[in-house]
Amino acid sequence: MTRFLPRRIALAAPLALAAGLAAQPLPVMAQSAPSLFGMAELDGQRFILVSAPIGSGSRSQLNIYEQINPRRPCFSVAPGKPAVVNPLLTKFDFSGICGRYIDANGFSVRIGDRDLATVYRLSVINTANDTQLMALPTSGGGAELVVARTQGSGTGFMKLEFEPGWRLARRQFRGRALGHVYVYRDSWPAAEAVAPAAAGGPVEAPAAAPSVAPAPAPAPTPAPKGGSAKPAAVAPPPLPKGG
Repeated sequence: MTRFLPRRIALAAPLALAAGLAAQPLPVMAQSAPSLFGMAELDGQRFILVSAPIGSGSRSQLNIYEQINPRRPCFSVAPGKPAVVNPLLTKFDFSGICGRYIDANGFSVRIGDRDLATVYRLSVINTANDTQLMALPTSGGGAELVVARTQGSGTGFMKLEFEPGWRLARRQFRGRALGHVYVYRDSWPAAEAVAPAAAGGPVEAPAAAPSVAPAPAPAPTPAPKGGSAKPAAVAPPPLPKGG
């Protein structure tokens, strides 16, 4: 006769199994697998990267502005190096007209099929002769990448020009475009330091140890001619004289 487990036990068994599996650490390959997010190309002419001053202007942060439709201009750019930007969208309600991305909720770094949002951050660095947009590892061990520059020193809102190979892309999930943009390139810059292995980038091979020539074997001592040497004969002591 067929017997059935009580409903409570029948439900508890698979739940306990699922909990046990969830507690297991993910394999390394799963942790470094390609991102669940996809990416799509976008019209870069509708976007601008801006070094935006913070407070008194001694520090800056990245802003990305998007012209969604042409009803009103969202920004204007003056000629020059660096090019000064007027963020016009701050002067009106830009809902449905402009897009503005000002922090990690709106932008992140992606290289190839790797979404690096958790291991890289974008930071604007002011120097004496230039302002640079850098992709910096959130923990030690990764490459520091120059993404864009103002191509000159200045103050206020300034346009950031991409370094060769970098561009903007749209983040996607299951084919649906999200309100998040990638600062993107197809592959790791060859001239830069290698990418962290945790992010799925290339791994630098360790330097080969310098080769050391083996020491020459000592030359054998030649044997004396005429065969092996014999020990020298020892003269016997003199006999005592008889009396």
